Amino acid sequence: MTTLALRNGRIDGGEPIDLLIENGTIQQIGVGLTAPRSIDLEGRHVVPGLWDDHVHLSQHALAHRRVDVSAAGSAAEAAAIMAAAAVVRPAAPGLPLVGFGFRDGLWPDPPTAAVLDAAMGALPAVLISGDLHCCWLNTAALDRYGFALHPTGVLRENDAFRVTDSLHDVPDSVLDGWAAEAAVTAATRGVVGVVDFEMTDNLTVWSRRIAAGFDSLRVAAGIYTEHLDAAIAAGHRTGAVIADTGGLLAVGPFKILIDGSLNTRTAYCVDEYPGLEGHPHSHGMLTVSPDVLVPMLRRVSAAGILPAVHAIGDDANRIALDCFEAAGCRGRIEHAQLVRDTDLPRFAALGVTASLQPEQAMDDRDVADRYWAGRTARAFPLRSLIDAGATLVLGSDAPVAPLDPWITIAAAVGRARDGLTAWHPEQAISTAEAIAASAHGRRRVARGDVADLCVVEIDPLSAIPAALRTMPVSATLIAGRFTHSVLE
Repeated sequence: MTTLALRNGRIDGGEPIDLLIENGTIQQIGVGLTAPRSIDLEGRHVVPGLWDDHVHLSQHALAHRRVDVSAAGSAAEAAAIMAAAAVVRPAAPGLPLVGFGFRDGLWPDPPTAAVLDAAMGALPAVLISGDLHCCWLNTAALDRYGFALHPTGVLRENDAFRVTDSLHDVPDSVLDGWAAEAAVTAATRGVVGVVDFEMTDNLTVWSRRIAAGFDSLRVAAGIYTEHLDAAIAAGHRTGAVIADTGGLLAVGPFKILIDGSLNTRTAYCVDEYPGLEGHPHSHGMLTVSPDVLVPMLRRVSAAGILPAVHAIGDDANRIALDCFEAAGCRGRIEHAQLVRDTDLPRFAALGVTASLQPEQAMDDRDVADRYWAGRTARAFPLRSLIDAGATLVLGSDAPVAPLDPWITIAAAVGRARDGLTAWHPEQAISTAEAIAASAHGRRRVARGDVADLCVVEIDPLSAIPAALRTMPVSATLIAGRFTHSVLE
């Protein structure tokens, strides 16, 4: 029997108490508890271990090794950053130079293949947008990936995903190592688990990684259409733990995307996007129709797999909710960034969880004010969803936003960053609510819980948003096992 006493820790800002952990579970909370192994927390604060409920972990690991173009304020600037990088860190022979993080929604000049050609010449170059829904290629890259003579060089949605998937040009062993490094870093921020929606065969990938020694995080492995038949045939059910993974790997939800994103102007909305009036996709892109979505929801739900529908625009959210109602099943909506007031109570009524990424509101506030003008009071509607009775879970969509739950929590609580005034502060939620939404509903540490814990230096319940954003994390535990610690 493995026992550990965490002594003199504070829960909800209260007086110091002790936690006795046996075989991965909190057996007692009290005063004067001891064990063969005891660690004095010296008054530090203990909160439930935190989850990021929406990540693309391989993309997150890869993004840190790509050219960072996130600071570019124009197409010309982004092209210049890529040209400079080509000199100091050229791509391997025969491979494109890849950049990540551009957001062109407010640029004064459009991204085109010609702009990249002028900077890169015959060197293939691919830039992935910060929202992952768009790729910008020069002529050499368009030729390489089968899009010769494309009129702009900017690929959206499924075409972009096709290129992004082709950019996994490192061996599995290398990418697995990078993912492990990213997970170790996440553990230093109090993360005990992630829901991984990487567009791949996640159950196979994560079984391989854990067999090779990965142990920093719990992983709920998302399933996509390409792997659904195999998952159903294997009897996989959402929440079921995969054998021989030490309890670290579980079956996640089935994800299906039905629209795009805001910055790419493909989120499917009731109103047209300014400047796109009359365009075939002036309202965004609905990529899966209801007559396809409803039977899909019924099928996966009947198999015991929880459906998770990507919907960002207000009309996409309405359609997703309509389809959940028609299918008669529960599930999740990933993102729910713009929601009509009449649809807010439907989340709770239909048993649909709202999975949001608050830090994206900080990235998108200006582009939302432009393209969703007059509607942003119902953008990233955290407060409205909770008040309507919805279950809320929070994440980052890393690499779209940082894989750091304290940044997520700070954005949910403060609705501000970089010294700016709060953006629609009426949609802010409390720190206690944000922690619970980041910990699968656990509002506080309690006896009988699995000992997935985060130990922090200051009381989060009394901290201002700026302090939450940089919260010092002293330790992270999964089932009473330290995955990060500065205590010893």
